Amino acid sequence: MNDRQEPGILTLVSRVVLPFSAGYFLSYLYRTVNAVLAPDIARSIDLHPSHIGLMTGIYFITFAAAQLPLGILLDRYGPRRVEALLLAFAAAGALAFSLADSVTVLVLGRALVGFGVSACLMAPLKANVQFFPPARIALMNGVILASGGLGAVAATAPVQIALQFTDWRGVYAAVAALTLAAGVTIWLTVPDRPLHSGGGLGQQLRDVGEIFRDATFLRVAPATMASLGSFMAIQGLWAGPWLRDVVGLSVAETSHALTIMAGAMGIGYLSAGALAERLERMGVPPITLGLVGMALHTVTLGAMAAGWSAAPSLLAALYGFTGASSSVNYAVLTRRFPMRLAGRVNTSLNLSIFITAFAAQWGLGALIGVWDKVDGHWPSVAWSSVLAIPLVLNILALMWLAPVCRTNER
Repeated sequence: MNDRQEPGILTLVSRVVLPFSAGYFLSYLYRTVNAVLAPDIARSIDLHPSHIGLMTGIYFITFAAAQLPLGILLDRYGPRRVEALLLAFAAAGALAFSLADSVTVLVLGRALVGFGVSACLMAPLKANVQFFPPARIALMNGVILASGGLGAVAATAPVQIALQFTDWRGVYAAVAALTLAAGVTIWLTVPDRPLHSGGGLGQQLRDVGEIFRDATFLRVAPATMASLGSFMAIQGLWAGPWLRDVVGLSVAETSHALTIMAGAMGIGYLSAGALAERLERMGVPPITLGLVGMALHTVTLGAMAAGWSAAPSLLAALYGFTGASSSVNYAVLTRRFPMRLAGRVNTSLNLSIFITAFAAQWGLGALIGVWDKVDGHWPSVAWSSVLAIPLVLNILALMWLAPVCRTNER
């Protein structure tokens, strides 16, 4: 970029990337905050482990259910309008959650939150394709995703500090207000760009079918589902209980480890985007970076399944950092299709990921509840048995993805 172009890039970052980053920050805060708040919520409203998994995981299923229509809406009406409107639903859901006195209202509130933040990643990914050149998309995506890491950090130690002044209801009420403010900011700040949605609704639906039939999509999606879906489920809820039960950390130590995990995840998202851009200039396709990163992430998941507890902070950092590696797959896939399909490509992939995340978050809770607690903790054998399931799925999915890297797909 020359000097004349650079102010334009900086303006776009301030008017596009930063406002959307605030939305994704809140989306990830919602996604992970129950890892800290769940014990307090369970004491306030009698909850079984399966209730905790459902209450937290329902976020993923409503999020996933919105993805395909969301892709059509983003391609038709643009990211600014769609996300700003949906964030109003998220704020309403968070407020309802803060006032809940039953499992039913908790689940409904979280469901509305999941629906409301369903565009918080897809809208900026669509906007990045619209406003930035192809070579910069992975980096700008990385900036957005890194803001999610900051949201995950805010959901750990800062929330623990906030609990000294309020309770879980106050936390959710405060985040509801921030969510409404973020929606207003996006509506007022983000520019619109002319859209070419590609025909009527029938044609748009046929385009979605074309995406799901694409050979590379069918190779990339399963590995992304297994890696990012299980990571969301574990990092967002079950990593905390694992650290307490298997490693033996106290509540404060667990919060510290989760903060490290979330911070490393944010660094990983930003690093993946920047590294993908640099490696591609050297002739290394982004999908190869994704494969290597997801393989390393699988190793860290294997360490957790094996009950490795020698260096919990290091393991938390590695698990968070490598968990971000699959993010480059969004850029890999959007570049295979015309720009007008960018929203639907991203939401098609996201649909797969969030269905997996819901199944993992709820399923792990149901399975771990089969074992009886010993002195208030689930036994190590329970955790090893449960975590072995996503571990095996990750290994199989990576084996399925490998041929794409051998054919040097970009």
